[in-house]
Amino acid sequence: MDIEYLLLLQKFREATNGILTPFLENLSLFAVAWLFVIPTFIYWCTDKKAGLYTLFSYYTAIAANAAVKLTACVYRPWIRDARIVPAGDAITTATGYSFPSGHTSTAVPIYGGLAVTFGKKHREISAICVILALLTMFSRNYLGVHTPQDVLVGCAIGCLSLFICAKIFKYLEEHPEKEDMLLVVGFVIGWLGIIYISIKPYPMDYVDGVLLVDPGKMMKDGYGDIGSFIGFCAARFIEKRYIDFKPTGLNKKSVLIGIVGIIIIQLFRNCLYAPIDTLLGIHWGHFVTHSFVAFYVIALYPAVIKFLSKR
Repeated sequence: MDIEYLLLLQKFREATNGILTPFLENLSLFAVAWLFVIPTFIYWCTDKKAGLYTLFSYYTAIAANAAVKLTACVYRPWIRDARIVPAGDAITTATGYSFPSGHTSTAVPIYGGLAVTFGKKHREISAICVILALLTMFSRNYLGVHTPQDVLVGCAIGCLSLFICAKIFKYLEEHPEKEDMLLVVGFVIGWLGIIYISIKPYPMDYVDGVLLVDPGKMMKDGYGDIGSFIGFCAARFIEKRYIDFKPTGLNKKSVLIGIVGIIIIQLFRNCLYAPIDTLLGIHWGHFVTHSFVAFYVIALYPAVIKFLSKR
């Protein structure tokens, strides 16, 4: 049934000459390439707590998604059925196994966190965030890279992450002294996750003597996503204890500081990810780069913001 649904969407793409493909491709790409900079900017410049909540939900969701994905080891739709032909360049960004959808587990906690942040004061923005999350989910089916159950479970992980993180934040409001302990527990759980995905068995299916899917390549995103969660826990521990920065507010200088910080992130991601993967291997290369980006967002650049604010 899931494959038949994808084939139906594929026929629609062919009948309409892919009129929606560029838009949905870019929307899908935006979710994993640029979307996280919005809560990052909020965290740095306008509302530390709101930004931190959204980022915490995001890092929790992608780490959980990685653990589930590398446990289930479900092959991509076009591997399961040769009739599936992904649209455009979608196949190049569809790394790792199929279930659950990583794009969905990224989009739902971030768009959902933003919807909560804007809440009643800006209901129209909250509504737009919800619509964009749903469109991102649909795009993964439309592009032929995920089945409906992939995106539904990815959505469930994102929503559960938002709910659990909200409960944790509420608990910490009443018991702020417990945050260090929770961060240490999260840090340890993250490393247990790395050990788990490193030693667990993976399917080794061959077709005509050729390995159908290389588990080594499938694991690299897991190292990166769980590494992001580990980096977040370490960074929040250090930021809370030793930095304790205050958002810059919205003025020309602070907006410029935020934009410069985001440009630095993207330059690092675009220019240094590949060389570091080559140097350390795709697993530990992904772990180092992704954990560093999380550390940079949560602690390193806020230290720079605090220094510049004093000046």
